Amino acid sequence: MPLILNGARQVGKTYILKDFAGSHFNQFVYINLETNSNINSYFDGDINPMHLVQYLESVSDVRIIPGETLIILDEIQSSSRALLSLKAFCEEAPQYHIIAAGSLLGVAVNREKYSFPVGKVDELTMFPMDFEEFQWAVKRTALSQDILTHFNQNLALPNALHNEALELYKRYLITGGMPAAVKEYIDSSSFLTVRDVQGRILNEYIADMAKYANPATTVKIRACYNSIPAQLAKENIKFQYKTVQRGGTATIFGESIEWLVYAGIALKCQKTSHGFMPVSAYADLSDFKLYMGDTGMLTMKSGMATQTILSPLQEDNMFLGMISENYVAQALICNGFSLYYWKNENTAELDFVVQISGEVIPVEVKKGKRTKSASLNMFMKQYNSGYGIRISGKNFGFENHIRSVPLYAVWCLMPE
Repeated sequence: MPLILNGARQVGKTYILKDFAGSHFNQFVYINLETNSNINSYFDGDINPMHLVQYLESVSDVRIIPGETLIILDEIQSSSRALLSLKAFCEEAPQYHIIAAGSLLGVAVNREKYSFPVGKVDELTMFPMDFEEFQWAVKRTALSQDILTHFNQNLALPNALHNEALELYKRYLITGGMPAAVKEYIDSSSFLTVRDVQGRILNEYIADMAKYANPATTVKIRACYNSIPAQLAKENIKFQYKTVQRGGTATIFGESIEWLVYAGIALKCQKTSHGFMPVSAYADLSDFKLYMGDTGMLTMKSGMATQTILSPLQEDNMFLGMISENYVAQALICNGFSLYYWKNENTAELDFVVQISGEVIPVEVKKGKRTKSASLNMFMKQYNSGYGIRISGKNFGFENHIRSVPLYAVWCLMPE
């Protein structure tokens, strides 16, 4: 079946597809449906696969040979008929290899005119680089291997490596995982120019809001997006519509929230009031937290000073705890977890609840080495959890049925 690669804008979909094509095919045809209006309009006519292949051959001057040529249709959300053509290729011409990519495909398929080829395509989602991939990029692959080994064995890293990994983690909080921002950090070693790159990505997000939504909805989407740092700064970080606008309600802003989530710009974490399997069955759909899809973008958008993040005296900064929590949310969803948090009828609250190997596991996030919390123990006692996970600045360890996972090792957590 054709493959669809989803993901937010600027996460590197085009780069990775071209690199994959160059490594595994003799040749490839690359078509950007957003920038090439002529080809886009051709899909409005006959989408018979053989007619399309002949046309793509003529415009690309590349012979499309089954098994040897990869067809890449980028920004496929720009053409509903191109999206529909994937079904035709699956049913009538499966010998051709096709990958489609979409930056706002989730937004597009929720518009009435788009028909998604359900059951006729495979799908993958690409996220910003996680901390493991950041280590690869800055040529610290050996360190990432050491972290994974010690995670699997639950053994503390030597202090020198532990401290080094924490320092690198702080730099990741600033750069985030957008490939262009990471490349800028590697090339310039300047956090100032990294923020310039992040600002350009933010401008592209804003342009997409205007392009793929009507003017009234665009204003609401921007207002919701701009409110995320303020939402996370509150003691109770449940998303509150009144923070977006006085008198705001789900009726007014609900569609805008979903737009941000479908676009991959924001991550939604639903509340659950229980610790039973499956967690999704007990989710409260009206109560959620909203994180940014990339922690570096949150750091930039919030205006958090880089020296505050890099300082060893960071324990007293409350917002840094929210940045750490955003980082964990990003890492969890990258590894296939669904995002849930737990809150009981009183005041007890846990940052995340995950399912690992058929168990419901409570997860608590701390920005530094102060790790006392009653909520984690309360959840474990109430639901007879085999263990809990505390993510913090402390080294690997296990004590009182709580597994200590350093902040730099969250990417090691897997659903199974």
